[in-house]
Amino acid sequence: MIQASGIDHIVLHCKDVERAKKFYTNVLGMTVYREGGGQVFMHAGTQGVALFENGNVATAGVATDLNHLALNVNEGTYESLKAELERHGVSVSGRPGEDHCIYFRDPDGHRLQLVFRR
Repeated sequence: MIQASGIDHIVLHCKDVERAKKFYTNVLGMTVYREGGGQVFMHAGTQGVALFENGNVATAGVATDLNHLALNVNEGTYESLKAELERHGVSVSGRPGEDHCIYFRDPDGHRLQLVFRR
C-alpha cells in the first residue's frame, strides 16, 4: 500500500500568475522556489502552493477549485492580521464566535483563511 507522508503542493489556477505571485509573496510572505512557463511554485512553511496561469475566465478561480485554503500563521492577533490585510486592500471577514479565523479572497477570488493559535 502507498503511504502518503504529506502534501507537496496544491495548485490554484489564476488569470494573471504575476499578479497572484505578488499577492502570495508580498501579502502572505510565501517564498518562490521555482517558476516558469506560466507556473510559480512557492513555500508556505514546509507546504507548497503552486499558481498556474489559466486565462480562461470560466475555469480560473473559485468555480472549479478548492472551497478554501487555510494557512497557519505563527504571530499576530485577529486585529493585527486583519489590519495588515486591509492595508493591502483586502476585504476581510470572520466566522461568528471565532476570533482566531480570518477569511478573505485572493485577486482571482480563491477563498483563503488565516488560522492562528492564541
